Amino acid sequence: MNLILQGAASGRATIERLAALAQARSITAIGIAAEPCAWRCDEALRSEATVAALDAACQAERIDYAFVMPNQRLSDFKLLAMDMDSTLITIECIDEIADMQGLKPQVAEITEAAMRGEIEFRESLARRVALLNGLDATALQRVYDERLKLSPGAEAMLAAAQAAGLKTLLVSGGFTFFTDRIKLRLGLDYTHANRLEINDGKLTGRVSGAIVDAEEKKNTVLRVCREIGASPAQTIVMGDGANDLAMMGVAGLSVAFRAKPVVRAQADVALNFVGLDGILNLFD
Repeated sequence: MNLILQGAASGRATIERLAALAQARSITAIGIAAEPCAWRCDEALRSEATVAALDAACQAERIDYAFVMPNQRLSDFKLLAMDMDSTLITIECIDEIADMQGLKPQVAEITEAAMRGEIEFRESLARRVALLNGLDATALQRVYDERLKLSPGAEAMLAAAQAAGLKTLLVSGGFTFFTDRIKLRLGLDYTHANRLEINDGKLTGRVSGAIVDAEEKKNTVLRVCREIGASPAQTIVMGDGANDLAMMGVAGLSVAFRAKPVVRAQADVALNFVGLDGILNLFD
């Protein structure tokens, strides 16, 4: 397999040492940066011992690694599906909404537990949304305007995926208020998320309609695959929390982005240090 190493401060000597752990035959700088920050190590040997050694060494050097099949192209895939909160964007929207109510610590604690898989998502969502009861709905626009930022590399990743012919799906346990606006902003093809109930300009503390939980996320990926005539093996799915594992499990390539340990352990690729556009270096 090819071993891809990438990180902002990955000097040649460090890369050679890491490549030697996998007995790679040769090393080639890849990407378009003036200073190489990504390297392809050809004919690397993947084993449990190699992975364990690379895990420790790359973590220490703040370098991401991935074993990939040679000659794989981005255009081999037909769908890029992404989680929203803490994946495509840097924030957890519900935590920031709660901050407008003075309740961010309480909500963030529940969010973190759910992302680690310690609380079932439906329960965690209900508990968090209930705390927003009575909040003026204008808080949603304030969060979007003042706090919502795209993750590093998001626009470059999406531009490359769209140029390669992939359809794009944003599927979130968050809220349509944000996914609808991001869809327009980034030219995404599909979105699916929860809808906050609003009455007389105030949040009611409830979600209207079906809950977008882990199973619904997976079913959404499969539904969009059917609509575009793609197999799940032709999908790239990106996420960071336990609620993303089901949809990542049906993907041809699953990518954990700045993810919880339970997610990193089950993903094909983990990007812990580079931006979302780091996935582009995985392809020829």
